[in-house]
Amino acid sequence: MAQATPTRPKLIVGLGTCGIAAGAEKVYNLFKGKIDAAGADVELTITCCNGMCHNEPIAEFIDASGQKFLYGGLTEKKAELVFDKHITGGAPMEKFLMDITDGDTGPGMFNAKQRKIVLRNCGLINPESLEEYLAAQGYEGLKKAMEMGPDAIIQEVKDSGLRGRGGAGFSTGMKWMFTQKAQGDKKYLICNADEGDPGAFMDRSVLESDPHSVLEGMAVCAFATGASFGYIYCRAEYPLAIKRLNKAIAQAKEKNLLGANILGTDFSFDIKVKEGAGAFVCGEETALMASIEGMRGMPRPRPPFPAQSGLWGHPTNINNVETYANIPWIMVNGASSYASVGTEKSKGSKVFALAGRIQRGGLAEVPMGITIREIVNDVAGGSSSGLTIKAVQMGGPSGGCIPASLFDTRIDYDEVNKTGAIMGSGGLVVMDETTCMVDVARFFLSFTRLESCGKCTFCRIGTTRMLEILEKICAGNATMDDLDTLEDLSHKIKKTSLCGLGQTAPNPVLTTLKYFRHEYEAHINEKNCPAGVCKALTTFHINPEKCTGCSICAVNCSVKAISGERGVKGSYSIDQEKCTKCGVCRDVCKFQAVYTD
Repeated sequence: MAQATPTRPKLIVGLGTCGIAAGAEKVYNLFKGKIDAAGADVELTITCCNGMCHNEPIAEFIDASGQKFLYGGLTEKKAELVFDKHITGGAPMEKFLMDITDGDTGPGMFNAKQRKIVLRNCGLINPESLEEYLAAQGYEGLKKAMEMGPDAIIQEVKDSGLRGRGGAGFSTGMKWMFTQKAQGDKKYLICNADEGDPGAFMDRSVLESDPHSVLEGMAVCAFATGASFGYIYCRAEYPLAIKRLNKAIAQAKEKNLLGANILGTDFSFDIKVKEGAGAFVCGEETALMASIEGMRGMPRPRPPFPAQSGLWGHPTNINNVETYANIPWIMVNGASSYASVGTEKSKGSKVFALAGRIQRGGLAEVPMGITIREIVNDVAGGSSSGLTIKAVQMGGPSGGCIPASLFDTRIDYDEVNKTGAIMGSGGLVVMDETTCMVDVARFFLSFTRLESCGKCTFCRIGTTRMLEILEKICAGNATMDDLDTLEDLSHKIKKTSLCGLGQTAPNPVLTTLKYFRHEYEAHINEKNCPAGVCKALTTFHINPEKCTGCSICAVNCSVKAISGERGVKGSYSIDQEKCTKCGVCRDVCKFQAVYTD
């Protein structure tokens, strides 16, 4: 066998927001300084998030023979060892290497059950390099689409079965067709990148990691629908995404992939990034359009739908980041390839932001049809606390809580909706026994109440009344009649609100009432929070039979409420007068000696 031609060694550091927050810029700068000081013949470059946010900062080394080594959890000290021992010394640092090989157990399972279509380039290419995107079949989908023609493009998207990934799951091809057939001398496109769900970071990561895939998807849509201008509505809290988007737009224009007479044809299409101010309601398409038009972001009645009368009264197509990012892959690989993934009614893959009490938090793109149990246990690695997982919150403030008893539910728009939750844009928060479901409902209600634009009476006032009841329950001051009022308000708000914010705001309450009513009843009847979260109803104790005297609880108590003799079993206790009921002692105890009543 012929030996591979030696190439210049390459060192790649992940500089997405998650990596930077974990210290990746310091690691990058250390590598740069070492390379410069040693005069090493090593190419230093960047990529973005490969989804394994739980192990950032991450760096990949490709040696002269082409062999790849992925290092995770790097600090400056670890990075220095990697450089000295491996990059210049030739001896891989095994203890810092990440195991991402496919397998039935361990970290390899994070990737083993994924099907990357949207995330196909994330963590593999330099997001600031158009050349690297082109080398990964970039803009081949646009070229092919322009040869097919508008009608054939729309039919291809229909045949793929792609449904909008923004939450509602409407047929993307049908949506494009409505805009194409609408009458108007000017048409617009919008990419909804106003990702406001707590715990959601799918769109941010795609925009930071692979901005050209979104631009290409929008260009294909523009050619199919007849649109001449597009906006990417991205919240200002995503500065890195905005920076890379603007750079990608400039690169595409320079190569005649955007702008006037694209690829020498009479097709012209330009894109502008519009920075949003962070209002959650602007994720609703009519409120988003109002914001672009310079007005206060408030929803308006539909019909007319944006496809008939959108921006400034012109036909407008709106899809989210993930939807557009699917399009180039579909154009290159064909509708049948995409439709072969997933279920009968939900085709393709779905990106989830995994967070909560799990071992492997981050981004995962899984095929539709996979179960919640597989995502939680296999992809995310199961419980990080060692305690039993009891629920997942799916879909953010608009979604709901799904109990462990329903974890065999398939990831499918219709199947998830049957639980009372919704798939939403793809946030998935995993909760164990230390999570109070009443408190979870209270948290999401407090968010949606603050984010309500105030236009609808039931949304504006109803969510306030619901939050007041939830706070009464958490404080131990509620009655069983309050539960009836809470449920009644929930249904009325869903029925009478104008937009999706109010229509879905009660979902966390309704699903927790449905599956965890016993926790509500314990708060009301027993004046007890079973999870030990609601401070008014919780007292922390240390079980002397389980206490080993390790002192870790005392060391981590910020108010010095815990005392005892180190090394003496059962000697530690909690001063109830000083205890603030923060729960840190329970979280850090490895022997489950801390309990609540």
